[in-house]
Amino acid sequence: MVVGEIAEAVDLLVIGGGSGGYAAALHAARLGRQVTLVERGHLGGTCLNVGCIPSKALIEVADAMATPGRVAPWGVTATATLDMSAVQAYLRDVVDKLTGGLERLLNRAGVVILAGEAHFIKPNRVVVEHGTTVEYLDFRQAIVATGSRPIELADVPIDGTRVLSSADLLSTECLPEELVLIGGGYVGVELGCAFAKLGSRVTIVEAESTILPGFDDRISRTVTRGLRNLGVGICCNSTAIGIEEAGLVVSGPTGTTSLPTDKVAIVVGRRPNSDLVALGDAGATLDEHGLVIVDSGRRATEKVFAIGDLTAGPALAHKATAEAEVAADVACGRANAFDPTCIPLVVFSDPQVVVVGMTKVTAAAVGLAATSSQFPLVASGRARTLGEVDGFVTVVADEDGTVIGVQAVGSHVAELAGEAALAVETATTIEDLAGTIHAHPTLGEAFTEASMALVGRPLHAG
Repeated sequence: MVVGEIAEAVDLLVIGGGSGGYAAALHAARLGRQVTLVERGHLGGTCLNVGCIPSKALIEVADAMATPGRVAPWGVTATATLDMSAVQAYLRDVVDKLTGGLERLLNRAGVVILAGEAHFIKPNRVVVEHGTTVEYLDFRQAIVATGSRPIELADVPIDGTRVLSSADLLSTECLPEELVLIGGGYVGVELGCAFAKLGSRVTIVEAESTILPGFDDRISRTVTRGLRNLGVGICCNSTAIGIEEAGLVVSGPTGTTSLPTDKVAIVVGRRPNSDLVALGDAGATLDEHGLVIVDSGRRATEKVFAIGDLTAGPALAHKATAEAEVAADVACGRANAFDPTCIPLVVFSDPQVVVVGMTKVTAAAVGLAATSSQFPLVASGRARTLGEVDGFVTVVADEDGTVIGVQAVGSHVAELAGEAALAVETATTIEDLAGTIHAHPTLGEAFTEASMALVGRPLHAG
């Protein structure tokens, strides 16, 4: 059915039901707005359906598969076998429970959910297409949260069979014998660790000189060591230039070679979906990368807000969620601005990585005379009890003794991200951190230890 171009008036329109979109809808509904949410796929978006959640669930499965080797030195003999069909059923159950809960939250909030793909045709009008149905909506205000999509490679096109996206790989019911991941950023590293533990022979191809490019060199080196301990091959300064029956053709420092593989996954990054929603037709300004230019209130035009992967900054679900509240507040006439001191970044690799705020190098680049102290996990009682001591926690402070950054790499350090972000966001001093009693034995004690060293009274490290 095609409805004529007679538009229905809506109050607040939210386009995209991912992490940013559903959060914006819930916040605005709580503030009394009549919210209509348009989603072309599944509620929860990339993160919940094919990204953060299923990948982390798979990582837990992979960790369980690696348990026999981990506990053997403790005098425990264990075995593990893998049923990928059962694993996929488990991942789907995790996702279904979360998406079902999300739908109930939106329904209870009174949010009207429309299935379909929306794009702007006027500054205050969208067309929503769903199958043969076309509907027009005139909105009072709109919050756009359409996210991003994987970057594809012209020389190695995704076919969904041999060359996969990360989503394809996460849904596979057949464990690859030989897996090549093109991209050594956090997604490639996480998937590389997981599939190596599951039993695949994994190779990571990265165009830059190290995996996790852009991270602190010490973190990259520690994670590289962890990957190699898992048997993962690493080809840096290398570019995939084609796919043939024998394998993936790679150009690297020693010339051209063919990497044998039955599956290739493209994980080189993502691009914003601003073009798919035609934000330019709403009057929004886009930069050369397709990112939407917004003010601190996330306003792209007088009536349109943009959040999440559509805008500058790390493409992370928790960034989108935080921006959602700002956009909803401003749309509802409440004063708010997105101006975080830090956005925590966690890599669920083996070992895990946490990066919050500045390093000494990035602080120096903006003219700050920073100091830092690194506490090695080899001196941590908790790390010893876990049997995994490779890594460290670094605390960075400015010349006034204010904590401006935390970096950590090691087993289970992802759980330290909240305290690290709180310390930086609230301008905690190193004296405060050093004087805060942390439970023993926990990894959190490493914050105290590093801070104690910074104030001149180290305890367990020289």
